[in-house]
Amino acid sequence: MKILDHLEEWLITFLIGGATLIIFAAVVHRYAAGLAIPGLQDWLLSLNFGWTQELCIIMFVWMAKFGAAYGVRTGIHVGVDVLINRLNDRNRAKFVMFGLLAGALFTGIVATLGGYFVWENGAHYAVFNWLGKDVGDLPEGPTTPDLEWPTWIVYSAIPFGSSLMCFRFLQVAYNFMRTGELPHHDHSHVDGIEEGAVPVDLDPYGMDDNLHAKDLKHEIIGERRGGGDRRILAERRRQQRENEKDRRAGVDRRAAAGNEEGKQ
Repeated sequence: MKILDHLEEWLITFLIGGATLIIFAAVVHRYAAGLAIPGLQDWLLSLNFGWTQELCIIMFVWMAKFGAAYGVRTGIHVGVDVLINRLNDRNRAKFVMFGLLAGALFTGIVATLGGYFVWENGAHYAVFNWLGKDVGDLPEGPTTPDLEWPTWIVYSAIPFGSSLMCFRFLQVAYNFMRTGELPHHDHSHVDGIEEGAVPVDLDPYGMDDNLHAKDLKHEIIGERRGGGDRRILAERRRQQRENEKDRRAGVDRRAAAGNEEGKQ
């Protein structure tokens, strides 16, 4: 299982790094080829970079599919949970489990249908051809315009990415059943930067970062539980206790003042 812990990060890093280098090389080639430098211009014009746009599009498609799986694992997908977070813990847990299992079912269906499409779009022919089996009337499948790659390779992002996304939904659901915790993404956190004490917003209707709504009933929990989250929660509880103490003291003072006025 550990090999899957950071699978999405490795794939996305490789794809976005490769796409950046390819785009950079294509842009440099485009402008450098316009310079009237004897010898160099002729050599640059002889190079074919027409395939770069198609390859980058394919890489971004794969990034999007595996990025969606990464979003499930880390809890960065957008969710409207205002009403759910107002329920008691038991009912909230039921709705959360329903959502996670529905996500797993949907992505599992997409992965299955996508796999069938890829298999019939040329993967069946390619596998039988590699194994030396008789391909018969199996279709070889179409190819991409510039790279002339079999399109089933490009479309494989759908079954692979959706399968990984389905696995992440089931993984989150299993962890939620065991611990009651959900992945939480802190938008203000930057890896590699030490976290210090942060000011706490005491307005119960406010937002900690003024950008994202917070669950005011349930604690912030998830894979980054610890460090900053614990300090925020501890500071919030301390402030609440102090505010309650000040409120009660104010009530006692007003009551005492009222008694004094009554005696006079």
